Amino acid sequence: MRVIVQRVKSSTVLVEGETIGSIGKGLNLLVGIAATDTEAELNWMVRKCLDLRLFPDETNKPWSKSIVELQGEILVVSQFTLYGDCKKGRRPSMSRSASPEIAENLYNSFVEKLRSSGLRVETGKFGAMMQVSIENDGPVTLILEREAD
Repeated sequence: MRVIVQRVKSSTVLVEGETIGSIGKGLNLLVGIAATDTEAELNWMVRKCLDLRLFPDETNKPWSKSIVELQGEILVVSQFTLYGDCKKGRRPSMSRSASPEIAENLYNSFVEKLRSSGLRVETGKFGAMMQVSIENDGPVTLILEREAD
């Protein structure tokens, strides 16, 4: 599983010109699911996203608060291209990405586990062509990866 974590001032996702998800201060998560991913990778990633200290505290001390401590918002967007392999040829291979049926189930489970934290969690639309606006704060962008054991 791969997640691009971006600390944002705001983020919005549109499908066919309609806003379907929008947040203020928080995290934008671009989520890629590999064919080998299981609940174990999913659970690890949920904890990591919720517990990472990516926000300053009230005194502006950096890296002091997690999204949970901040009570921020999360926008989750599925992005199978995170497993695109560009080593050969001119077209990326998506062979490491999970099939849509498997990926959608794991993606939905990931979102529900994030929601169980009590935070406001918005999403894109799985499998749709989306336009994502991200106002990166910092900028802070991290790549999280957890491969199946």
